[in-house]
Amino acid sequence: MVREGYRCGLPSGACALSSTHASSPKAQASADLRAQVEDFRAETEALNKTLCSLSAHAWARSTTFKSWAVWDVLAHLHTGNLMGLLTLNDPQAYARKREDNAASGLSRTELARQQLGDLSGEALRAAWYADAITVCERFVDADPDVRLTWSGPGMKPRMFVAARQMETWAHGTEIYDLFKLPREHYDRLRNIATLGVRTFAWTFRNRAETVPDEVPYVALTAPSGARWTWNDSHSRSRIEGTALDFCQVVTQVRNIADVGLSVHGESARMWMAKAQCFAGAPEDPPAPGSRV
Repeated sequence: MVREGYRCGLPSGACALSSTHASSPKAQASADLRAQVEDFRAETEALNKTLCSLSAHAWARSTTFKSWAVWDVLAHLHTGNLMGLLTLNDPQAYARKREDNAASGLSRTELARQQLGDLSGEALRAAWYADAITVCERFVDADPDVRLTWSGPGMKPRMFVAARQMETWAHGTEIYDLFKLPREHYDRLRNIATLGVRTFAWTFRNRAETVPDEVPYVALTAPSGARWTWNDSHSRSRIEGTALDFCQVVTQVRNIADVGLSVHGESARMWMAKAQCFAGAPEDPPAPGSRV
């Protein structure tokens, strides 16, 4: 849903992927980064508003994502933001932290509980929100061309902030699903859809599989009704439908069988069966019907 006069849920012109006029490639990259930061800020504000409505006991409720409690979901988002600030501010400290985490033998949830376990749900929400806003404040003026170290391929700041928006939106879905809360969607979903399209090859390489030769054409309908397209329209493999459905599949919050996407061609079918737009080890999508 998009309010009149708005794009991506923000004032017109703020969308990270909208065209702007800049005097140089560097200036354009900086403008794109600022727009992406605003989209992440909007995603953060939307989830924070929902979290503020939760009761104290709600934080212990299990979601349909690996049976993580709501507390665990937000702790995961919070530690991700903290690691993002660390890799921006001190790449060597970030590398040491990753090594320490790996050497601990603890899972992501165990590490988060070790680091944040004394926080109540409300205290965790406040800490997550404050540091997410700090991410916005620190990244908005970052060098748009620097490449940041991360758990997957290195990323420039705009792509990193897009990934934080994606994580916030995707993990937020678990909370909306659990409590059956209504959710509005905006054209800032385009940032997530673009991540999905760009990680077509990554999905296969991450599994040590051969990347299909034919790259699918992707045509999606935005929440506003606009039409977004990527890749060669003459491709025999194609995916068409709503941006919401596509984003749900590439973030693995829904199985392809549970959305209304039209998928044609072998490479498109192979991709949608295991699409993964986030970094880390290969993950399988939820079983059909398990998250609807």
